[in-house]
Amino acid sequence: MSFTTAAALARRALVAAAIAAGTMAAAATAAFADTTVKWLYIETNPEVIQYWKDIIAKFEKAHPGVKIETQFLENEAYKAKLPTLLQSSDPPHIFYSWAGGVLHAQVDSGVLQDVTADMAKGWGDTYNPAALRAFTYKDKIWGVPNHMSEIDFYYNKKLFEKAGVDATKIKTWTDFLAAVKKLKDAGIVPITVGGADKWPVHFYWVYLAIRNGGLPAFQNAIANKDGGFAGANFVKAGQLFKQLVDLEPFQPGFLAAKWPAFAGTFGDGRAAMLLSFSASTPKLQRLNAADQKGIPLEDIGLLHFPIVEGGTGKPTDTMGGINGWLVSKNAPHEAVEFLQFLTNAENQRELAARNLQIPAAKGAEQAVNDPLLKIAAESLAASTYHQNFYDQDLGPAVGRVVNDATTDLASGATTPEAAAKQIQEAWAQEH
Repeated sequence: MSFTTAAALARRALVAAAIAAGTMAAAATAAFADTTVKWLYIETNPEVIQYWKDIIAKFEKAHPGVKIETQFLENEAYKAKLPTLLQSSDPPHIFYSWAGGVLHAQVDSGVLQDVTADMAKGWGDTYNPAALRAFTYKDKIWGVPNHMSEIDFYYNKKLFEKAGVDATKIKTWTDFLAAVKKLKDAGIVPITVGGADKWPVHFYWVYLAIRNGGLPAFQNAIANKDGGFAGANFVKAGQLFKQLVDLEPFQPGFLAAKWPAFAGTFGDGRAAMLLSFSASTPKLQRLNAADQKGIPLEDIGLLHFPIVEGGTGKPTDTMGGINGWLVSKNAPHEAVEFLQFLTNAENQRELAARNLQIPAAKGAEQAVNDPLLKIAAESLAASTYHQNFYDQDLGPAVGRVVNDATTDLASGATTPEAAAKQIQEAWAQEH
């Protein structure tokens, strides 16, 4: 073989190697770009899920090589399994959050990704400040707010009319108890509640504590002042709740009823009221009704939780959720990019326009047009103090005790004093 021929062969080999290397590099780049973002949710409303599918389709089209993979867990299973999932070798990248103490525990366990730097680029300015504060802990932002909710009474107008109850006259707790008595006298179950999950029961005790003592009472309790959660304000909340419990207002078998199935009791017309979420309740009563039609929306009214005579809480103090999404520690940055897209102003306005939830983005709530949801949205906009659910705000350990103690109150298994003491002991042990 001549030197020239050998040189030519060598050049060809080098070119072939370069081409092969380039091909391998391109393949490696393409493989790197193929990212799957795992999203874990607890939503049961098919309309919300369809909205998400629409958002995912738009995001994936704009981000070739990125796939959003969704996974559902039922509410209680989610709470039970999430800690283990987050410590596993294959945790979800995005997952649901109620903020509050559960979020704080997750931060302290080191399983979350800090999104402060991303929020500092103007992203954080797009949200309701109260919603963003809920995801702020130790001066860092750990989550992305998505929506807010208010807990209100929803009532069946026809059953109220049958019992001679005028909802516009229900202003105080005494008025409310009188309405419950009238419904009972008319042979109508006044209220449906999900006692098996327990947290729907804690709404009553928490709202009564808010109406009786307002924000100062809660601030003193978490500071272990004035007896903490065993103090007079919280004992009084239990006593007021017992006034309702003594009237036996709930549907038969309420302690075995689960969320959201108990909403079907309302949708079937077998109970006059339920205390539940601002956005999902009208839809869930329909989906869980025997005929899956439920009560026509025009026959459903909304009643804000009544004030307590002599209480220092304001009628404009509200209770509900501030909900959003967290990112696990080692999630790809595409997870953060997707959340930024999911909760941008345009998509949050679409969320509102479909009357699915009250969005956390500034101004987006103005797109709400459903009459019942609009009432709640306006109430939240005027809220003087919005209290997150105690079972979330106080952390998982104390939250479980709150739910257990308040459900025991509803069943008659404990007293207002013992329930308050039990909650305080749990809080003091944690703090």
